[in-house]
Parts: sequence; C-alpha cells; structure tokens
Amino acid sequence: MAIQSLIIILVILCVLLICGVPISYSIGISALVAIVQSMPVDVSVLTAAQRSFVGMSNFSLTAIPFFILAGNLMNQGGIAKRLVNFVLALLGKLPGALLVTNVGANALFGAISGSASAAAAAVGSMVEEGEREKGYDVAVCAATNGASAPSGLLIPPSNALITYSLASGGTSVAALFLGGYVPGILWAICCVVVAVLIANKKGYKGQKEKFNWKNLGIATLQAIPALSLIVVVIGGIIAGIFTATEGAAVSVVYALILSIFYRSITFKSFWNTVVESAKISGMIVFLIGVSNILGWVMAFTQIPQAISNILLGITNSPIIILLIMNIILLISGTFMDVTPAILIFTPLFLPIVQTFGMHPVHFGLVLVYNLCIGNITPPVGNTLFVAIKVGKSSLAKVMPYMLLYYVAILIGLLLVTYVPFISLGLPQMAGLI
Repeated sequence: MAIQSLIIILVILCVLLICGVPISYSIGISALVAIVQSMPVDVSVLTAAQRSFVGMSNFSLTAIPFFILAGNLMNQGGIAKRLVNFVLALLGKLPGALLVTNVGANALFGAISGSASAAAAAVGSMVEEGEREKGYDVAVCAATNGASAPSGLLIPPSNALITYSLASGGTSVAALFLGGYVPGILWAICCVVVAVLIANKKGYKGQKEKFNWKNLGIATLQAIPALSLIVVVIGGIIAGIFTATEGAAVSVVYALILSIFYRSITFKSFWNTVVESAKISGMIVFLIGVSNILGWVMAFTQIPQAISNILLGITNSPIIILLIMNIILLISGTFMDVTPAILIFTPLFLPIVQTFGMHPVHFGLVLVYNLCIGNITPPVGNTLFVAIKVGKSSLAKVMPYMLLYYVAILIGLLLVTYVPFISLGLPQMAGLI
C-alpha cells in the first residue's frame, strides 16, 4: 500500500505541476487521491480538512508573516547600499574587490531580507555600476551575484528554518537559527574563493588605496543599525528573552523604526508593503496547511517506513544513504521551491536519518542547504534569472562561470552533510542541544 500510494502521489503531483497547477493545490489533490484508496471518500475529505486546519492553526506559524513583513520593510531604500559600503571597506583589498563585496553583501542582505532574489536584485544593482567602470565581465558579475545570494537564506532569521521546525515536529528554532550561521558563512566563503580565483585569472585587482580605518569606521557605523536587527532578534531568541514568534514581532517594530529613521517609507509604501507581505504569508501558510494533509497521508500509509526499508535494503551505510538523499534533493530543487520541498521531504527523510542517529538540527540544515541550491539552478532558478536580468547578461554566457560556483557550493554541501560539527557546534556550545 505504501509504495502504491507513493507512486500515485508522485505521478499526480508531477502531472499537475507540468500542467501549471499551483503547488499547494497539486499537493492537496495528489494526497487525497492517494488516501481514498484506503478509506471512504467522505472520511478522507473530512479528515484532510481537519488536518489542514490544524496545520494552519499552529501558533509558531505567526513568526513567518512577521519575518516576511520585517524583510520587506528592510528591503526599502538605503539598507543594501550601506551593507555594500561596509563590506567594500572591509574586504576591498582582495582581488576582484567588487565581486567579493557582492558575495559578502548578499550574505548580509539575504539574512536581513529573507529573500535570495531580493538580495540579488538589491545588491547586484548597487555594485553593477562600479563593476562596469572597472571593466569586469558582466557574465562573471551576474554569476557571482546569483551564486552568493542564497547564502543569506541559511543565516537567521530564516523562514526556511522555521518551516522545517514545523514540518519536523518542533525542532528547536533557536538551535536551527544558531546552527545556520556556519553553513551560511561556508556557502559565502566558497563563493569568495571562486570569485578571487576568477579575479586573479582575469586580472581584476583590489582597491589600490591603503586600508583606511576611518572609512571602515564610517561604513561600520552606517551599517550597524541594519546589522543590529540580526543581533537583537537572534540574540533575544537564543538568550531566551523571547520566542521566535515574539522575536519576529520585535523585528517588525525594529525594521519600521529603522525605515522611518532612514526616511525611506511613507504611509502609502507602508500600506503596500503590508498588503504584499500578507499575500505572500497567505500563500505560505495555506501551503503549510495543505502539506499537513500530505504528512498525514504519508504517516497513515507508512510511506516513510517503506522508503526507509528500500534505502536500508540497498545499503546500511549512512554515508551512501545521505549521498542518495542529497542527489534526490538536488534534482527536486531544480523544479520545486524551497518551502514546498521542505514540507514534502522532511516527513520522508527525517525518520530515516534518525535511525542512524543524525540530529534533526543537522538534517534540517543539510536539507535547507540542498534546496537553496535550487534557487540558482535552471529550469526554475528564480534567483539566478534575477541576477542575469540585473547584470544584463544571458544564461549562455553566465553558465560557464556558474559551473565553477556549483562545484564550490557542492563541496560546501558535502562538508555540511558529513561534518556534523559545522551545523551542531554553535548550538552545542550554547547549550541548545
């Protein structure tokens, strides 16, 4: 029954997605068709509606709309430019200074805004003019911008990690947030290494001026208000001052005060931001509710146990099993967004990795790292296409350089997968796990 249900879910899900049906409807329909093979239609529909309502009624979900609103408020004028200036003052002596600056600013802005595409658009447009003046290849710039933008999704506050916490049955958000720093920074470092190698090959020099502490001090002071959002929210959550949901609400108040201070917001723009945030939040919360139906169907039909038996029948080596999972997740990420993929694969794979002692925090960061790569891989690859558009280049010209970034980012993935301390070190030192 389990394998039959899994095949029904996968086939119907793929067909509906190919036909252009929204992912939330596709998940709900495929789950319902699978479960009616095992129970009466009226019971299936009633139970599915109940599970969807329960999934959307989780109080922890309120953190997501708040973080989305805070990110959208921070996206408004001035934040990206201040972060770019800060990173340039700090790392401007490295070869390909503007490429390195792009990477560092994307990591910071992506963490603050919660959107890889927003980071690619905002930061990319900030550094584009300087890169052109320095004679940088536009394809290199677009590839660097796109490849580094998703790193901020691993650095808290992260909606992807909150979604995983809910899908995994309540994994500590504080532990996930603290654990996300090193994998996110590792992704950025991998991109910096490639950017420096490309810069050396193409002769892109760093800034000729001597390192100026005064400029760094001014840039730091200008960037501190934006960077403090991360410190205040994450510090408060880890210290136990407030929960993730309360921290999200604090981030909205902080972002609003900062926007008023920077004079980058009007009542009209604030209202538009609230409306847009509500639309995005509604889609995500509905998707989570519908995915709760899928989780119930999988549990009822024992699909995770069947997959576990299949994988363990192939091999009992955790190394091979994790490699197989990574491949599946990388392929899935090429045509599926991060949130629905987390909701689908967490109940499938988490029980399997727990059989050989993998910590849920470690698996969550491996899962999110994997799926974030999908942001920069065709055919979906929204962040990659945003970077190409901002950089005024083309996919054919950008892909040769993207291949270099893919190799580096995949090396980072292998390190995150097989070196647990990368994900668990900080949470363990903080006493969160």
